Amino acid sequence: MFCQFQQPRPIVHLLITPKSQILIVYVIKLWLVGQYVKQNGSYIVCLLGCYSLLMSGMEKRRIDDCEPGPVPSPRPVDRFGFVKQEHGSPYEGVIKSRSAIQFEREERKVRKWRKMIGVGGSDWKHYVRRKPHVVKRRIRKGIPDCLRGLVWQLISGSRDLLLMNPGVYEQLLIYETSTSELDIIRDISRTFPSHVFFQQRHGPGQRSLYNVLKAYSVYDRDVGYVQGMGFLAGLLLLYMSEEDAFWLMVALLKGAVHAPMEGLYQVGLPLVQQYLFQFDHLVKEHLPKLGEHFTKEMINPSMYASQWFITVFSYSFPFHLALRIWDVFLFEIKLPFEKLIHALRNFPEDAMDPDKLLPVAYSIKVSKRLEELKSLYEKQNKKVVQSAETNGGCYNA
Repeated sequence: MFCQFQQPRPIVHLLITPKSQILIVYVIKLWLVGQYVKQNGSYIVCLLGCYSLLMSGMEKRRIDDCEPGPVPSPRPVDRFGFVKQEHGSPYEGVIKSRSAIQFEREERKVRKWRKMIGVGGSDWKHYVRRKPHVVKRRIRKGIPDCLRGLVWQLISGSRDLLLMNPGVYEQLLIYETSTSELDIIRDISRTFPSHVFFQQRHGPGQRSLYNVLKAYSVYDRDVGYVQGMGFLAGLLLLYMSEEDAFWLMVALLKGAVHAPMEGLYQVGLPLVQQYLFQFDHLVKEHLPKLGEHFTKEMINPSMYASQWFITVFSYSFPFHLALRIWDVFLFEIKLPFEKLIHALRNFPEDAMDPDKLLPVAYSIKVSKRLEELKSLYEKQNKKVVQSAETNGGCYNA
């Protein structure tokens, strides 16, 4: 046999230098061609083995050089996975003390919720019909974090959509194309950049986020993709799988249980405009001095509150508070105007503690006034459209 690996070290050493790798590969290729007729099959196999070994080494080196690895976080993260800021919020101390003092209470709370929803949510609908006030009260007190993903799917109706549409998500993802793909890719890194799940470029978090947004942009081509949608999808992905997050977005925007909210992302953002109109009037009515100051300084809600509504508070508020808002939002499908009014009216150090903020916010009754303002907004909007049509102008909602 001619094939004897007498001195393997020089070959391994040459692998370190890219130029030497390329030279060896070409030499072996020429040698293979020249010796093909002269040597037996085992020699050719041996040389092919050498060639494959070198190529695998080069490929591994190429992958190591180009493929981004995991991004270790140099700073500690909080219990939700966000990198902690250098100057922690006052609420962090409250969280630490609660974890020690109220551990048993949290355990009892989880057991109550498990009994209420049943295995995999099997008892949920029956319990809601039988004791709706108990469900509402418990949701307002906060859904246990370990059950939050499942409960969100149950109260939004997305679990039923998932079961009724097997294989649809995969079809949208694999076999369809979206005109928004480049926009989605551009915005991926801007979604929860301080969360460890989304920090790695092209990592599992960013890939899952892209998949959900791409699938929805195909599912609802009239809406497609709008930048704020990434925060909705990102929040959901922290508590459920890609397919579950996709169907919850469908349930929310298309209205599986409550009124559809796709107006948040349609052309002209009509639902956002309505919410800003309502919020502006509530500020002037409940906080007249602040409303007067805003008017004097020509500050309108679109300058500071648009992001609140477009992201459904998933990005603008502290995350622990955003979760509690989403608990109530998905069950009652009304944005927390009461919480905004209370936060603007009284902003002590512990204002971001949901156990203190939310009970006070619930005591501010604005639901009836919101309906009145909605009707007023629709009438004014209708007059503007009719006026534009009469004058032959062009109006965009």
